Amino acid sequence: MTIGFFDSGIGGLSVLAESLRRLPDQDYLYMADTLHVPYGSKTKDEVRDYIFEAVGTMMEQGIDALVVACNTATSIAVEELRSVYDLPIVGMEPAVKPAVEMNRVTGKRVLVLATPLTLKLPRYYALVSRVDEGGIVDSLPLPELVHYCESLQFDPQVMEAYFRSKFAEYNLDDYGIIVLGCTHYPFYRNILRGMLPSHIEIVDGNAGTVRRLSALLNRFGIVGHGSGKVRFMCTGNEPAYIDKMQTALSYYESNLAQREESIS
Repeated sequence: MTIGFFDSGIGGLSVLAESLRRLPDQDYLYMADTLHVPYGSKTKDEVRDYIFEAVGTMMEQGIDALVVACNTATSIAVEELRSVYDLPIVGMEPAVKPAVEMNRVTGKRVLVLATPLTLKLPRYYALVSRVDEGGIVDSLPLPELVHYCESLQFDPQVMEAYFRSKFAEYNLDDYGIIVLGCTHYPFYRNILRGMLPSHIEIVDGNAGTVRRLSALLNRFGIVGHGSGKVRFMCTGNEPAYIDKMQTALSYYESNLAQREESIS
């Protein structure tokens, strides 16, 4: 059995890393749409066509389930993908609901970081309208962050300066939770943790997505007999990008281990 993971670039590796931890008996195919990354600054119709072309290629490779490991792609195409393909399909959405629930009794606000396109889409507005009864959710677009991530720019000094400039107009004492609403953004969780006030929690949707994936696999009787093998593909057929994905996954898994070590 092979689980497909799709994203515009390396961001979905943050979700894949979670799946490798929780579902190590599956094998994986990871597809990055390198011809068109980033999605966050493109039109909805353009992105929809890119997604279907890439997923069509993945289907030819024989995947048994699909994770659309991109918030923007999920908002644009996940419902249509489910109507076209007869296999379990899991999408992503910013973890606004759990953030609001966690913050309900604190009196603090929630700040959602996401791409400009995600924040413009009706699916995001519907999500916030549904769960944010108290009007505590604010949204901050970070259009440059995907570019930084795709360039493997993880220098703490560079990135702290970037984040400080973006947060300059916000009183962070007012916020209790920051939501990482793009799968590229968890690559910067450790850097954010080191610079944000200690009372602010940082959440993303990765663990919840993999829990939904596990439940769907059980429902469909998709039993893993693999070993956590990952095969990488990209729409641009670029060997250098395949190497980049392997480097990025190792970097993310190392950061994940550091976080777990600091907690224990």
